[in-house]
Amino acid sequence: MKEKILFTSESVSEGHPDKVCDQISDAVLDACLKVDPDAHVACETFATTDFVLVGGEITCKEKVDIPQIVKDVLRKIGYDKPEYGCDYHTIEIVDKTKQQSPDINQGVNQKKPEDLGAGDQGLMFGYATNETSGYMPLAISIAHKLVRDASEKRHKGLFKGARPDMKSQVTIDYTDPKHIRIDNMLMSVQHDEDVDLKEFKEYIHKNIMQEVAKSFGLNTDFKYLINPTGRFVLGGPAGDTGLTGRKIIVDTYGGSANHGGGAFSGKDPSKVDRSGAYMARYIAKNLVAAGVADRLEVQLSYAIGVNYPLSIGVKTFKTSKYPDEKILEVIHKVFDCRPGMIIKNFSLKKPTFRYQDISNYGHFGRPDVDLPWEKLDKVEMIKKILK
Repeated sequence: MKEKILFTSESVSEGHPDKVCDQISDAVLDACLKVDPDAHVACETFATTDFVLVGGEITCKEKVDIPQIVKDVLRKIGYDKPEYGCDYHTIEIVDKTKQQSPDINQGVNQKKPEDLGAGDQGLMFGYATNETSGYMPLAISIAHKLVRDASEKRHKGLFKGARPDMKSQVTIDYTDPKHIRIDNMLMSVQHDEDVDLKEFKEYIHKNIMQEVAKSFGLNTDFKYLINPTGRFVLGGPAGDTGLTGRKIIVDTYGGSANHGGGAFSGKDPSKVDRSGAYMARYIAKNLVAAGVADRLEVQLSYAIGVNYPLSIGVKTFKTSKYPDEKILEVIHKVFDCRPGMIIKNFSLKKPTFRYQDISNYGHFGRPDVDLPWEKLDKVEMIKKILK
């Protein structure tokens, strides 16, 4: 029997304990940038049963109300009942943030954007593929939509008995490249104590799993598992501790591409872990959309205080008509990878979106948020250079 060629990605909902922490950290960032666009923020959050700790380094002209930010995030998610083990009415909140090191500030506080140094050293990757309309890998796109749709139905009162904490996992069968299929889906969804489990699982299979598969034009006869341990009542921070930055693969490409290791949430855009990763995605997506390759990965690396990338690398997985040298030539001609110019060109200090809004369901390929690094405004320029 021929072995299947399978690939799997996972996602988590807004109520997952790690995502609770990501949202709080990014909500703190949003609050700081609102009162001070030049604020420097490196915010970390820890959450467990009825307790949230916020720490890190913040330099901002005004002190933001962190306890209120935490409560607002929990309320928006739906952690508003004592039986959830995480209730914004009674949560204990400890603020341990402090001022950022002046040694870091002096390297990244230049007046001109072109002179701004990177907030830290590091390497980051961007990736794009033409297997979906959003230039994202198929498995992570489906996994995100499963928990995003389930969460939307929960908020609208359509998903009876569901609580905020959810996880999804999707395996794609690539054995026949001309007939790509969903091999299996897995969802674990937190629920009320008295829920009818049979009806609950039937709703997930019919109204979430099958509907999402149809939206991608894929098969609905996939294998599936729902809450495979049987019950999932205790969840969220009460079921497992949460921490900012523990879902970096969920945040990016679901394992389809490399990852430099740096998390995004709670970091202002001077941190290239965030802005550099956004830039790398922007480059990769425009190159793939211009027909340079079917799949393409870009690597950037930076040094703290230095206003240009130390290296730019590219990988095309044998899907390109052009040599890497030509692609790198295009990148150098079209894209300005200096940290300050990334921040300026993407308006990352005064964004039209909230960072909190992209801390769930991935930072890339978002159909529900207008993100500057997702724009395809360099495609024609790339094509002209390649003629």
